[in-house]
Amino acid sequence: MDYMSAPEAARKWGVSERRVQKLCEEGRIPGVAHFSRMWLIPQDAEKPAEGRLKENRKKGEPNEG
Repeated sequence: MDYMSAPEAARKWGVSERRVQKLCEEGRIPGVAHFSRMWLIPQDAEKPAEGRLKENRKKGEPNEG
């Protein structure tokens, strides 16, 4: 399986590198691996739905921020 780094995923998905790191930390991207300070993300991983926006949250899910 081929992997990409957090900066590569950030460019691909149009978000910040820090946002990709948080998505990895929260377990929202399946198949990630963490080595030292580097996140390895599967090349075919899809960007998770944005849970910070009300319309993307599941019904009844509380606002975390």
